[in-house]
Amino acid sequence: MGQKVNPIGFRLGNFYTWNSRWFAKKGNFAAYLLEDQKIRKFLMENLKAAGVTRVEIERSFDKRTIIVHVARPGIAIGRGGTGAEQIKAALIKKFKISDPAKIEIRFAEVKAPDLDAYLVATNIADQLARRIPFRRVMNQSLERVKRSGAKGVRISLGGRLGGSEIARRETLKDGSIPLHTIRAQIDFAKIDAKVPRAGIVGIKVWIYKGES
Repeated sequence: MGQKVNPIGFRLGNFYTWNSRWFAKKGNFAAYLLEDQKIRKFLMENLKAAGVTRVEIERSFDKRTIIVHVARPGIAIGRGGTGAEQIKAALIKKFKISDPAKIEIRFAEVKAPDLDAYLVATNIADQLARRIPFRRVMNQSLERVKRSGAKGVRISLGGRLGGSEIARRETLKDGSIPLHTIRAQIDFAKIDAKVPRAGIVGIKVWIYKGES
């Protein structure tokens, strides 16, 4: 087996930045990290209909600035901003924030959803959960990513595919995926899908968008 490195972590500082950006004094790091994880989990579950793909958290003193990247910001913000206010109120209540001014939520639109590896993987997971044949799902997803302008895409599924007794891995690839080239902009996502009769199916998606 070769040594596998996450393509996002390998390119931190070139194309990607950290999803949590703050400095913790001694004794606060664990509390901040745990709160960030809970905030992300809460937002990823409650804004799934809006196509949430990434949550960035910045801290300055005791203020939290949360930047939520979504494919459909209109659904997240709601009519007249009511959706955003409800999400903010729920966060204030859940994390017992005394001053509402100490938390700010911003929404950033994902311009090309079909070039976002997490959204592609989530779409594959949803289709597998509806019992659509996995080969059809992989082919359709690959074609959709190619039409959006990707220079390369790889989709890998692992588990009891098609309800088989023995788990296996199926991979579909088109174009190039230069994983060793740091200047190559590669988006990567890995999630698990709960599939009826098959259990958990692992989904990995690599999308190569070009070089800097």
